[in-house]
Formats: sequence, structure tokens, C-alpha cells
Amino acid sequence: MANKNSLLSISEELLLHVKMKADTNLEEMVLKNVSIIQLQNELKTDDAKKCFWINVYNAYFQLLIGKYKGQRKGLFSKKEIIIAQTRFSLDDIEHGILRKYTWKWSFGYFPDPFTSLLFRNLAVEKVDCRIHFALNCGAKSCPPIAFYTFKEINKQLDDAMFSFLISETTINNQTKIINTSKLLYWYKGDFGGAKGIKKMISKVFEWDLTKYKLVYNKYNWESQLENYSN
Repeated sequence: MANKNSLLSISEELLLHVKMKADTNLEEMVLKNVSIIQLQNELKTDDAKKCFWINVYNAYFQLLIGKYKGQRKGLFSKKEIIIAQTRFSLDDIEHGILRKYTWKWSFGYFPDPFTSLLFRNLAVEKVDCRIHFALNCGAKSCPPIAFYTFKEINKQLDDAMFSFLISETTINNQTKIINTSKLLYWYKGDFGGAKGIKKMISKVFEWDLTKYKLVYNKYNWESQLENYSN
């Protein structure tokens, strides 16, 4: 169980206070004043990194979308998240750290050659495609927000994957077509391409869908804020 003063616990408290619409100044101040060394020492494993940065991302998205009155345009590139005296954007967290400095527009296939040494040091060792079922961007087609803990992170990410794919996927056995979320198309490299996507959906539905055709649904960008799963 994470120490109540650990960065993992702080990330959980931050998200909880955001959900409760409570004051977050204490958690934000702690994160602002932590050292880079402490950040690296406490987030040594990929599980710790995923837990911390997913919670931070989801908390700060809600804070920023509120600050900018629901305006999503340009929000993801605003460097207004201060951690360890360093300014991060939502894109920095998602693509620089959780996706191991993968270029945002490369469908998950190419690294960003301009990634700083800091992000290279903070990034996960291996990209976990399940993070895409955990990050919430405030749209109706986004997965809901959950509170991730170090002890349960892998079970929670599995649960998020199963829940999202079951709710967003339909299978027509006559036409052999899989209709699923456009999210999988945008990051298909993270999932291992079309083959990896079909393998993942086959696992969830317990059916061999490797010969089926993938069709991606239109993404619903209509706003749905404060969509918490628990």
C-alpha cells in the first residue's frame, strides 16, 4: 500500500479532490515542489509511472477544462501542469511519458526525435496499450475516469480495457465485420496494428476474430465532463 505522503498517494488524492470539487492547492503545491530526483526515485517501475501519470493526467484535464470554460482547442499542448518545477502539458504526459515519446501524429509507429532528455528519463520502459482505456479527454467517446492504485494497476487496466471494448464494439458474424472505437485506429501502432487489435478484441469476446474486417466508428467529441467510473 502506498505511503500517504508518497507521490502515488498524492496523485490519488489530487484526483479525488478534483472529483469532489474540493481544494487541490495542497496536492498541486506538493507536486510542484518535489524534486526531479524524488520523482524518478519514487516512479522507478512502469506500474508506478502508469499509476501516477494516469491519475495526474485525468485530474489536470478536469482542472484545465474548467479553467478554460470547456474550450478543448489547444488545451492539450498548454504547459500548465507544474511538477518538480517543470512545466508539462497533457500531451507531454500522454505521448512523452506514457507512450514513451511516441510522435502524436504517427499512429503509434514513430518516436518523436525532439524529445528532451528529461522525458526520456521519465518515460515508461514499454508502452502499455491499455493506457488508452484509462485516459479521459472529456468527450462522450472517451473511457471513464477511474482511480488507479499501484497495487491494483494491472487488474484495473484490464478491467478498463474489457469495459471499454465491450461497450464500444459490435460484431457481425454474418458479414464478419468488427465495428469498434476510432481510438484504436489513431493509436494502432500501440496495439500492434490491425492484427494486434483483432487479437485483443478476440480475447475480450472469447471468439476468433482474426479473419474479420475492422471498421472504426465515428468518434463522438460531444463534451461529457466528470465521467467517473467509481
